[in-house]
Amino acid sequence: MRRGPIAAFVVMGLALVGCGAATITESGTLSYRSAPAPVVEDGVTPPRPLVRNLRSAGGLETGGAVAVPDGEVARVFPARSGPPPAMSPAPDLSAPRLGPALPQPAGPAFPPATTGQVAAAPAPGRVNVYSYITSPQLSPAVADVPLRAYVPNSDAGTVSVIDPSTMKVIDRFNVGIRPHHVTPSWDLTKLYVNNTESNSLTVIDPRTGKPTGTIPITDPYNLYFTPDGTKAIVVAERFQRLDFYDANSWTFIKSVGIPWPGVDHADFSADGRYFLASTEFSGEVVKVDTQAMTLVGKADVGGLPIDVKLSPDGTVLYVANQGRNGVSIVDVESMAEIGFLKTGVGAHGLNVSRDAATLFVSNRMEGSISIIDFATRTVRDTWRVGGSPDMIQTSADGSQLWVSNRFQGSVSVIDTGTGKVTNTIATGAGAHGVSLFPQPGRYNVGHNGVYR
Repeated sequence: MRRGPIAAFVVMGLALVGCGAATITESGTLSYRSAPAPVVEDGVTPPRPLVRNLRSAGGLETGGAVAVPDGEVARVFPARSGPPPAMSPAPDLSAPRLGPALPQPAGPAFPPATTGQVAAAPAPGRVNVYSYITSPQLSPAVADVPLRAYVPNSDAGTVSVIDPSTMKVIDRFNVGIRPHHVTPSWDLTKLYVNNTESNSLTVIDPRTGKPTGTIPITDPYNLYFTPDGTKAIVVAERFQRLDFYDANSWTFIKSVGIPWPGVDHADFSADGRYFLASTEFSGEVVKVDTQAMTLVGKADVGGLPIDVKLSPDGTVLYVANQGRNGVSIVDVESMAEIGFLKTGVGAHGLNVSRDAATLFVSNRMEGSISIIDFATRTVRDTWRVGGSPDMIQTSADGSQLWVSNRFQGSVSVIDTGTGKVTNTIATGAGAHGVSLFPQPGRYNVGHNGVYR
């Protein structure tokens, strides 16, 4: 068979779309093309799907192509030029310290405990944003909810439901197009499947594990809730904006345009005043005022920043950087990168341990999990677990990690005592933002389960 005409056609196609390179991202492979500066929507007009090109390449650095199991192409980015940022000493977490006040526990209150350890509020003057998740005790809001792992299969358009007691898939149902994450509601009463490309949220009743309805929402790549429970923030990645809604009625409030491509993962400051989000395709972390709903700052971390998590004391943000193969440490006040930790190729997802002493990092392109010590801000260990670990959840007792394997269509269960994989469960193509539910905590601030 002659290949000349085919090769010529491919070259012509590349010339037409420009010199942008496809990159493995949270949303899959994208072909970038030369385009005018993106239109950034910001205002009070109800959001809608826009008819225009997908994301531009933004300020991506040039990297070498690396093959991955499903035939797509990833980019490995070189280390940033110049000396690494100086590491600030970690705070002394053994002594009380002043810091931003935690929001009032507006979520479901814990009843007096008769057995087991009770999650306690931090001591006066001491900040620990994870103090209510450090014991296995559940809120009464989820006391009668069966434990399940909900796995959105992004490429299959389905959700698989796993019973952890048997480690088997007990249900699978169709949802929308390209479901990326399963997000528990702020009050823990329902689950939302983020159907990015069909512009919808599928609502699941966690007591039955069944879908109950659909909410029309434009491009819900990811979903968050302000810690006071009043606002939902839809991360409309391909339209470069954050859409604010009333968390109960889903009435639209305002869009905040993000002028850098690839906004996708986020967390909140300790007092809930600021929303801190990564922009995957442009190497920035943005800071948005959740009251004024305005962009107020940014930090340049380079590479491909993905998942983010606040430190227990609320002073710094940990940013998984898939392009730089490690984790940036960003000062929340100054929005400056003050440190960087090498973890592994394709650092991607983050999750806090049950005792809130360590941070788990999935290194998706090398099949490993790294463990960062919050107190010393160092990498304590790296486990070789295989697969393509993506998003992570920690079991209520802290003994297991549940990790989606994006390119294998499966979920791995890892023993946190040994770092060994104990089970691998096939789910569906493009297994992504797994949610192990219910979990300890008063309320969820978003993603696949970030509890406080």
